[in-house]
Amino acid sequence: MALPKKYHIGIEIDKLTNSIVNTVSGDSFPTDIHPIKKADLKITTKSNGWLFNWANEWKLKDRQVFKLTIRNNPEIVQGLLSIGDYTDHYYLHLIESAPFNLGKNKLYEGVPGNLFAFTCKSSWDRGYQGFVSFTSKTKLIEHYEKSLGATHIGDIKW
Repeated sequence: MALPKKYHIGIEIDKLTNSIVNTVSGDSFPTDIHPIKKADLKITTKSNGWLFNWANEWKLKDRQVFKLTIRNNPEIVQGLLSIGDYTDHYYLHLIESAPFNLGKNKLYEGVPGNLFAFTCKSSWDRGYQGFVSFTSKTKLIEHYEKSLGATHIGDIKW
C-alpha cells in the first residue's frame, strides 16, 4: 500500500462560533459531529465538488473521519475532518468545508472553526490537554496564529 499523501491545511477560519451561521439570514444553527458513514462517501466526492478523496482517507487505519452536520439534519454534510491519535495529541490530517460553504458566496460560516474546536475537545477528552497539531500552508500560518491562537513550532519538510 502506498503511503498517504501529506497535506498542508489550507482552509481559512472564517468565524469561531458554537454553531454555524447562515450567511443570508444570519440565523444560527447548532451542529453535530459524527463519524462518517460509508454512505456519506458517495456524496463527498470530487465529482460533487469536494477537493479531496475522502473515500481514500476513510480507508486509512490510522485516521478517523468525521462529518459536521446541522442538528437533526444528518444527511447534509457541512464539512469533513480527518484526525489521527498520536498518543499525546491529535494530528489534523485533513479538513474541508462542503463546496457550498466555500468562497465569498458560502452558505454557512463557522464550519472550519467548529471542526477545529471538535478536534481540540477530542484531544482534551482523551487527556491530551487539548493539544492538536497540523501542517499549515505557509501563507496561512499567521492567520491560524491570530484566529486560533495556534503556535508555529517550526518548519517541517515532507
